This record gives sequence, structure tokens and C-alpha cells, in this order.
Amino acid sequence: MMSDQTVGNILRRHGIPPAPDRKKTTTWKEFIRTHREVLVATDFFITKVWTKGGLVTFYVLFFLYLASRKVHVVGVTPSSHQAWMTQIARNLTDCEDGFLRGKKYVLMDRDGKYCPEFRAVLRHSGVKPLRLPARSPNLNAFAERFVRTIKEECLDRMIFFGEKMLRHAVTEFTVHHYHRERNHQGLDNCLIEPEDGVADETGPIICDKRLGGLLKYYRRRAA
Repeated sequence: MMSDQTVGNILRRHGIPPAPDRKKTTTWKEFIRTHREVLVATDFFITKVWTKGGLVTFYVLFFLYLASRKVHVVGVTPSSHQAWMTQIARNLTDCEDGFLRGKKYVLMDRDGKYCPEFRAVLRHSGVKPLRLPARSPNLNAFAERFVRTIKEECLDRMIFFGEKMLRHAVTEFTVHHYHRERNHQGLDNCLIEPEDGVADETGPIICDKRLGGLLKYYRRRAA
């Protein structure tokens, strides 16, 4: 028969707390599910753009509200310096129309672009930055999934000539297609921002396009 001490040693070697502590431990999945109404995730992704000065890397910064999956692209820039990030934080926490109004936590990785000044503005407004452990993209899965979606369905299939073209593509995909035209499996195949009113269930189905046909969606023709 194995002694209690031996069992305790085995548990510690495998990083498993004793039974009373296990009951008090909240898993990351449970934390996300419990707090998603006040949780926002953020991340950067990069895209190469041809400019007059050659090929330039642009950074796109976005925030994603976990409860609704709504995405807010807050900036596109070749240089995410401290002053730029600090102003972004002020815009996000604006008391009237800031995207973080009413939210409590922001999930972010340890990228140096999330500078101390940026995090300080969030904390001062009552929003707590939650910096995730290094090399743990699975802990920010909602944001990572959006990056994969916009790249695979749009950005990786285009060549950009100038910042204006990149901004237009990001807007067309995010503001219009992603929110209002694309069904989401995580939302029971519903739209994030469905149109008001009852859809016509008898009209013929037509295909609409964006970005020259790169993005397609289907709807019933209005009566």
C-alpha cells in the first residue's frame, strides 16, 4: 500500500496540487467562460506592403471582444512607437465611445510594443492588462484565430501597393464581411452583426462580392 507522503511526492513531481487545492483552482477555459462578458483580447499581425521606398512591414493592431467576437482594428502603422500606443490606449478607454468601455481585462502577449505607458493608461481607466506567459498563443486563441482567418481568407491572397490599399482591404474584410456577411461556427453559424428585420425566406439566392470577388457571401434578393 502506498503512503500518503509517496502520493504527495508523485503529485508534486507532475505539478498537480493536493486535492483541497485542486478544488480551488480555476482552469484557463473556466476563467475565459466566466469572464468573457468583460474580456477583450488584443494582438498585432504584420503585412508586407510595396511603397515608393520598397517593401515595408506594416503592423495592424486589433482588439476582439470575446463575448460577441466583435473586432475593432485600431491602427495600421509601419512604426508602433510609444506615443502612438499611448494615444491608442486613450482612444480605447474614452468614457463615451471607447471600445474598452465597460470591460475589465485585456489579454495580451509580452510583445514590447505593449509598452508600460500603454498599460498604465489602461489601468488608470479601470482596465487590467493581463500579460500572458511567453510563447503561449493557445491562451489567446480567439485573437490568434482571427489573425489566421483574415490572412487566409484575404490578406495572404493579395499584393498591396501602398498603405491606402492595405487599409481598404482590412476595412472591407473586418467592418463589412467579418461582422455582417460571414457566418461564424463559434456563434452557431450566426452573424456577429445581423441586419435588422426578418430576412426574406422565399426570394432567390444571390452571390455578392467584395474586393473584386475575393470575398463572397450569399443572401436572398430583397422582394
